[in-house]
This record gives sequence, C-alpha cells and structure tokens, in this order.
Amino acid sequence: MSVLSAFAQVVEQLADLLQPLFGATAAAAAIVLFTALVRLLVHPLSRAAARGQRAQARLRPQLAELRKRYAKQPEKLQQAVLDLHAEEKVSPLSGCLPSLLQLPAFFLLYRLFSTEGDALLSHRLFAAPLGGRWMDALDAGGPFGAAGLVYVGLFVVVAAVAGFNYRRTKRTMDTDGPAALKVMPYMSFFTLVTVAVVPLAAALYVVTSTAWSAVERAVLYR
Repeated sequence: MSVLSAFAQVVEQLADLLQPLFGATAAAAAIVLFTALVRLLVHPLSRAAARGQRAQARLRPQLAELRKRYAKQPEKLQQAVLDLHAEEKVSPLSGCLPSLLQLPAFFLLYRLFSTEGDALLSHRLFAAPLGGRWMDALDAGGPFGAAGLVYVGLFVVVAAVAGFNYRRTKRTMDTDGPAALKVMPYMSFFTLVTVAVVPLAAALYVVTSTAWSAVERAVLYR
C-alpha cells in the first residue's frame, strides 16, 4: 500500500467518524481536520525554523560588516561568514532546512486531495463536488449559483488571510531591501489563483494550510 493510499484511508475513516456531526459535508470536514493534524505534527519543524531565522537576524549586522570589509575578497568573506556562524553556534541552514523538511508532507497532501483520493473527491461540500473546480461551478450556475457560493466563501477566507499576511509582511520587511523582495507582501494573494484552478478538495487543503501558516507565523515571529 502506498503512502497516499494509507493517507486516503485515514481521511475516509475520519470522514466516517465525523458523519454524525457534519452529514454530507463530513468528507470536507475530514480534509480540514486531517490537514490541521498534519500541520500540528510538523509544527516542531516550524518552531525550529523560527529559532533559526531569529538567530540569523541576530547575526545580520555582523554579516553586513563582514560583507563591507571583504567586498573585494570573496574567499575571505566566505571563510569569515563560516567562522562567525561557528563562533555563534548558528548553522547557516538553521532558518531554511526545517522548512524544507516539511515540503514532502505538504506535497503528499496536495497529491492526495487533487488526484489520488478518488473516494474523497466523489463527496461534496454543500452543492460543490470535492472533485470539481471553480470553472465547473461557473458553468453549472455562475459565480453566485449554489456551487459558486462555496467558492465565494473560500475566496473571502483566502482574501482575509492574504490581507493579514500583507499587513504583517509590510511591517516586518526591510523597505531598503532588493526590489525583488518588494513583491513579497503580495505573494499570499496568489493563493486565490490556486484555489480557483485546483479541485475543491485540494482548495480546502490549501485554504486550511494557508490559514494555519498565517496564525503560526504570527505566534512564532511576534
């Protein structure tokens, strides 16, 4: 049995348990709950990434001074940076490695809820099939039809989370940084595109995971 099949069975069993509470939307509730449980399991990696990023931020003034001092000596700069990290007992990868280790779990969940969970995708969230997309809802009854309203609700949630992330990123971003970084506050709004084009089951995963990330980062990076 593949990992995806095992995950699918767990979510289906979870949907059966939630059936008395959520009725026909139990599968959708199971996707949200299962996503939250997985995010809770990988939360220690998020905490490790936050500690690493705080350590890197503490070294930022010293790193800037080293870059200025060894601007024309790249080999000495590289060694000086390594020595600084060793002296402060901070790994250069401490901020990004824990985040990278989370990616396989997120990829598996996306695959599960977009292509592999056939039994799940046959269920519905109110009038919208979990295997359908926003374009299907538009064809069925327009943006404010029964299925379209489900997506309107998801878009409102995503827009609210994106707006929260936008304000928070603007407050914490270095306004004098590279121009490429200035688009970062707007990145959260691309989730709206994702929700519009993926199957509804995957959209529920994306919305749940995005909302979790926003709350998690607000707590860990406050």
